[in-house]
This record gives sequence, structure tokens and C-alpha cells, in this order.
Amino acid sequence: MTTLARRMSQLTGITAVTAAVLLGASGVAAADEWPPVPTTPSPTAPFETKHFLTPGDLDYWNPLVSRDRLTSPFGTSTRIVCSAFHGVTLGCWQADRAGNPHKLIRLPFNVPSVTGSSQPGGGPSHFVYPGLS
Repeated sequence: MTTLARRMSQLTGITAVTAAVLLGASGVAAADEWPPVPTTPSPTAPFETKHFLTPGDLDYWNPLVSRDRLTSPFGTSTRIVCSAFHGVTLGCWQADRAGNPHKLIRLPFNVPSVTGSSQPGGGPSHFVYPGLS
């Protein structure tokens, strides 16, 4: 084997290993996890909830109703874990059918609600399952 062929073989091997590491690392980094439970008492400790309005609820479409909304293919049928502070929902995660958590996307406005924005923390929010926004 010539020196050039040997170097090309080594370069190919290094490139393959580097690509495998990068692709493997990106898969791990992109995976969502349930929010951590604090080891000490915390006002933002995660909790399970189903308090959302979903498109099947008539109040979901009422712009005068100021409650948290959820747009998800699962509605509230799978596990939902949220964190909140003084009644304001900060972030939520929802399980898919296999039980894997996915961080819900919090929209900047509680569409279609036109009320509640003057409440603490901007009031209730609208959360959307990833891939639907």
C-alpha cells in the first residue's frame, strides 16, 4: 500500500468516526427529558396537570376565556408535567404514546384569548406540541 493510499484510508476512518460521534451526540442532545425535581423545597417544583383547554372544549375558542390552552395530537390523554410560579405556568412537557417526554412550545400569546395579558406573568399561555407550530 502506498503512503498516499494509507493516508486516505486513515482519513476516511477518522472522518467516519468523527461523523458517528457528532451524529450520536446530536441525537442525545436533542432528546427531551422530564423537568428535574428539586432536592429542596422550591416554588417552581414540577407537577402533573390536565388543566388545559383543548380544541375539543368550546371555551378553547372563546376569546374572553383566560385559561391555559393546549394544542396537541394527544389532547390531555397523556402525561403532562408543568412548572409554575405564583399561578403562572412557565413550561410544560407532554408524553407521546410511548411515554417519552417532549417539551411543549409556549406561544408568545394565548391565541385566541384577548384577555389576561395584564395578569401577573402575562397571564395564561398557549402551549403547542412540537412539530405542530
